[in-house]
Amino acid sequence: MTPDRGSPCTGEKRDGTRRSIFLVGFMGAGKTSVGRALSRHLGWDFADLDQWIEATAGRTITEIFEASGEPVFRKIEHTALRNLCDQLLGEPKVIALGGGAFVQPKNVALIEGVAAHTVFLDAPPEELLRRCRLQPQARPLCSDVVRFRQLYEARKPGYLGAARRIETQGKEIEAVAMEVACVLGV
Repeated sequence: MTPDRGSPCTGEKRDGTRRSIFLVGFMGAGKTSVGRALSRHLGWDFADLDQWIEATAGRTITEIFEASGEPVFRKIEHTALRNLCDQLLGEPKVIALGGGAFVQPKNVALIEGVAAHTVFLDAPPEELLRRCRLQPQARPLCSDVVRFRQLYEARKPGYLGAARRIETQGKEIEAVAMEVACVLGV
């Protein structure tokens, strides 16, 4: 969609302001899938923070966690997010954050500093677990249902700090992407 076309939700003219969108939520929420669909719809670039970290570090998130631990990973994540935010001064992007990124206060401050939209993609923990188990890459937390639920519940208050919350259960990826666009008026 080009900047001079009307919004598919309101039919109003856009004001030309283009802001980036950060998708937050727990693993399995659909941040990457929805982010890709939303970026295609808007004609914006897409970035997945975890994929960015893996490309920069030359190893997977799991390998970073196993070799260096979570505190080192969170430092790497924050640096990567800061570099990504620096790029937002140019063209807008749709950014999918890793599941723990938005619950780190330093990361939230960076995102607030670029005045971007934040959207919490949510679903019940049972649905998130089901989706994670369907993914080709194994996720260590998916083997322990109790720990999975506990981590979701611990992180949810942080996710609720996003400006908007969208329920994804029972919805197709494209439908969620359009809902994000409509809710934000982009």
